[in-house]
Amino acid sequence: MNTYIQIAAIKFRNNMAYRFEYVMGIVNTILNFLVYLCIYKALYGGASEVDGITFSMVTTNFIISLGLTSAFSKNEMFLQDKIKQGTIANELLKPVNFKFRMLFEDLGDGFFKVVFNFIPAVIVAMIFAPIEPPAGILDLALCFVSAVLGYIVLWHISFIVQTLAFWLFNVWGLVTIKNVIVNILSGALLPLWFMPEPILRIIKFTPFDSIFFTPVQLYLGQLQGYEIMLNFGRQLLWIGILYVIGELLWRKGIKRLVVQGG
Repeated sequence: MNTYIQIAAIKFRNNMAYRFEYVMGIVNTILNFLVYLCIYKALYGGASEVDGITFSMVTTNFIISLGLTSAFSKNEMFLQDKIKQGTIANELLKPVNFKFRMLFEDLGDGFFKVVFNFIPAVIVAMIFAPIEPPAGILDLALCFVSAVLGYIVLWHISFIVQTLAFWLFNVWGLVTIKNVIVNILSGALLPLWFMPEPILRIIKFTPFDSIFFTPVQLYLGQLQGYEIMLNFGRQLLWIGILYVIGELLWRKGIKRLVVQGG
């Protein structure tokens, strides 16, 4: 495990070497927040709430989603680049698990963006927008646990898309489509409170709402008792399903690589 922690630490330190990119990351996060703040202010038209959803709940949803997006940072071209460069075979010979290496590099990148991009941006954003405090200490703790599970869900979705690089020349288009779908159906862009009920019922049969929206609901204390257990169960179920799919594609891809003499 120390090896993988060192991999994450190296990725973290490498990001610190690019000062300009670090500053632009803060600017980008602040601009993202301010743009969406202006959009929601216009939609609310000065009203304090719409259909029981207060303006501060919406801004809180976006702030948490923005923070999780930073934490969930991933190099989605990692596997494709190794395959294109022809170095994938050498990578597989190294005495580390390739998937764990991908995971911990992403963790190092995500941790950097939370500390040096998101937190400074939030301090600035709090000046311009109301943000709800957590419903309680327990709710905050449950939100954190759910966010970790949400990260694992999203990482496996990303890994599944990346494994398609064994069969496709370029997965950039699929990654873009995946990101759009995730942003919309997870509640990162439009809080799922505003989704029509029929669409929301369909979303509940997908893993997407468990990535961002479940942690937000826990933070605001909107889930209680049985609902908490149900949502944690859904996250764990999707982790299991996505892991199996990703593992099958990975093994088939590796077998195809070996057959082709990769």
